[in-house]
Amino acid sequence: MNTKKNKNGGRKKKNTQIMLVTWAFVLLFLAMAGYITHYALTHKQELMNNSYNGRQQLLLAQNTRGTIYAAGGEVLARTVTDGEGNEKREYPYQNLFSHAVGYAVNGRMGIESQANYYLINTSIPLSQKAALDVGGEKFPGNDVYTTLDVHLQQVAYEALGVYQGAVIATEPATGKILAMVSKPDFNPERIKEMWDELIGDEESSVLLNRVTQGLYPPGSTFKIITALEYIREHPDSYQGYSYNCTGAITRQDSRIQCYHGTVHGTVNFQKSFAKSCNTSFANMGLSFDRDAFAKTLEQLLFNQKPPVAFPANTSRVDISQEATEPGMMQISIGQGTTSMTPLLLNMITCSIANGGILMEPYMVDYVQGYGENVIKEFTPSAYGKLMEPQEAQTLKEMMANVVEEGTASKLKGLSYTAAGKTGSAEFGTVKGDSHAWFTGFAPAQEPEICVTIIIEGAGAGGDYAVPIAKRIFDAYFQ
Repeated sequence: MNTKKNKNGGRKKKNTQIMLVTWAFVLLFLAMAGYITHYALTHKQELMNNSYNGRQQLLLAQNTRGTIYAAGGEVLARTVTDGEGNEKREYPYQNLFSHAVGYAVNGRMGIESQANYYLINTSIPLSQKAALDVGGEKFPGNDVYTTLDVHLQQVAYEALGVYQGAVIATEPATGKILAMVSKPDFNPERIKEMWDELIGDEESSVLLNRVTQGLYPPGSTFKIITALEYIREHPDSYQGYSYNCTGAITRQDSRIQCYHGTVHGTVNFQKSFAKSCNTSFANMGLSFDRDAFAKTLEQLLFNQKPPVAFPANTSRVDISQEATEPGMMQISIGQGTTSMTPLLLNMITCSIANGGILMEPYMVDYVQGYGENVIKEFTPSAYGKLMEPQEAQTLKEMMANVVEEGTASKLKGLSYTAAGKTGSAEFGTVKGDSHAWFTGFAPAQEPEICVTIIIEGAGAGGDYAVPIAKRIFDAYFQ
């Protein structure tokens, strides 16, 4: 009897264990199925845009890729069909919007990539589909309307001229990108025939969007951030700051000079900023609390992916307790380990113009389907507060003073007011080689447009970048 009971008890125990394991696997399977279903519903665009997803080709076989429009209704990209039914993607402005709009062959880039899900889908009703099917015609894809302004884009493109570099113009109150220029550029209609040559040239950077992916030393434009940190660490005494500039400062055999060795003499906080005094800002940087500075940089989106819907590189600054005094001096004037995209500098500038609040930058305004119905609208979205309103106001006034009494004086005395910061960022091993920077906004007190410019290897920002900003501001206000 005991033997039978033991056997029966053993079987029951094993059966219970088997059932528990079975239910565990069932629950695990259901959880995985639920997660996959949820992911598929919330990441439809990513899954559709995946190069391994064959559904894209099915959609393109039955739908004609939609048209991309500028904010004013101008066609930026469209698909045309010849008499034999062959499709070709046309870009009426050719090189002008090459990086912003991008291309849709040999992969995708720009808005062609970002809005691909909408462009290859259609919203026409079944009755219309049936009529087109009878005629052997493809269904029209949805159209995408952007925030891009053709006139401002043309002005920025022509102003940059033969230089390599980048220009971005935005609305600080909304985050709308009005213009985005990167040079060198390309004709997207010729991408297919140029592809092997572009890919085979390891030194070519033609396909690089310098606005969003170019990483540069920001030079003196970084003094906006250094000034903000000094204000935060000395909220009650920064206005009493004073420094005697002799044209150079030395720490541990490392020497920093003001641009062209200029001696500024005794400067206060505002004049240090307006005259872009390197030695004064290096002096500020030496006094910083490293942990506090690192926190400010994190708040300003350094060392992290920027909150945008398109590919963008991460801007970086290496701040640590182990950073040497020479290293801190270099960082404080935007050199050394500092590397920054024009996009992030523009975002920080926009937050200053917008009272400390950063609006997320975007280029796609809305998607229009059959019968001019708006099927998706992208409204302005606040990322959050990068700085306090009073901090933003103080920086705004200091940037206005750069125009009135400092290095951006070419923007003074116009029909509108402007504010900004110039920069001359050294690069490479040849002494004196520098990128020309400007970032700023207009009007100075109630900003409507924010512009950030870099011209590679040009020289002083006040001499080369500021005149480009003036042409863009002029075009905007005219």
